[in-house]
Amino acid sequence: MELRHLRYFVAVVEEQSFTKAAEKLFIAQPPLSRQIQNLEGELGIQLFERGSRPLQTTPAGHFFYQHAVKLLSNAEEIKSMAKRIGLIDRSVTIGFVGSLLYGLLPRIIYLFRQQQPHLNIQLVEMSTTEQLQALKEGRIDVGFGRLRISDPAVRRILLRKERLVVAAHTSHPIAQRTEGVYLADLIDEKMFMYPTSPKPNFSTQLLNIFAEHSLVPKNMHEVREIQLALGLVAAGEGLCVIPASADTIRFPHLNYIPILDNGAVSPIFLTARAMDRSEDLQLLFDCVYQVYDLEGIPYQRTVFTLDQNPIDDSVGIDF
Repeated sequence: MELRHLRYFVAVVEEQSFTKAAEKLFIAQPPLSRQIQNLEGELGIQLFERGSRPLQTTPAGHFFYQHAVKLLSNAEEIKSMAKRIGLIDRSVTIGFVGSLLYGLLPRIIYLFRQQQPHLNIQLVEMSTTEQLQALKEGRIDVGFGRLRISDPAVRRILLRKERLVVAAHTSHPIAQRTEGVYLADLIDEKMFMYPTSPKPNFSTQLLNIFAEHSLVPKNMHEVREIQLALGLVAAGEGLCVIPASADTIRFPHLNYIPILDNGAVSPIFLTARAMDRSEDLQLLFDCVYQVYDLEGIPYQRTVFTLDQNPIDDSVGIDF
């Protein structure tokens, strides 16, 4: 049980409604309901009277609420006192690849800012390769990228593996296969790959995925960035494979079709200096877990400490 679980519970009690509590907490109602159910399961008690309108606590729930309020109050007081005592000008610089802005990274960074208001957080877009060099030179403190590049000076944490989809114009035969396609269905098609930045990059990763399936695309064209690739697809010029989270990029007459091969995934890594003992790094890592909780993404919790394998600790799972 963590303090955020107490905050969720107190909000539901005070609002007497899961819907109003979710609005107050700026989260969706289903994840909030799951967190309360998990809390009841951990405590082994029922906290709310089922079917009551407005929502009412059980006697045990009322007792738990009273003490939860006290605990949260004490926690806020301790946090405020500690900040006054130890407040210094601290900053964290985060490198990221641009495609992650279409996924969960903005929510993670926003939550990190909200929870650490006195921290100066800087964001810098750069490739995964550039992130590794920037980490070793001290220009950034943490990186979010997609490539599996090993370096003894850098710790790499696998956050999750994101499914790939193929973008197609609505008139293209591939666009009619809404149930999904296989990589083998794409090799004879004209495909746009991105970016044109120095390799290795996402196009390198994609070609490696094809190669792992003993496939070689026959008609590839590299373009500068994902938006340009998708714009050309929307013009009926060909196809483009992208991470599933980027399907929020919308053009008229553009469809996104799942790729069904098990290996058609793009991993997302968090990287940091191998000997970094920073508390801020752990706090950022905790924000990843909190967003996963709210999104219902299963994971195995890992504590970001120096006694772990610095190369490849798996946190999230495929989804």
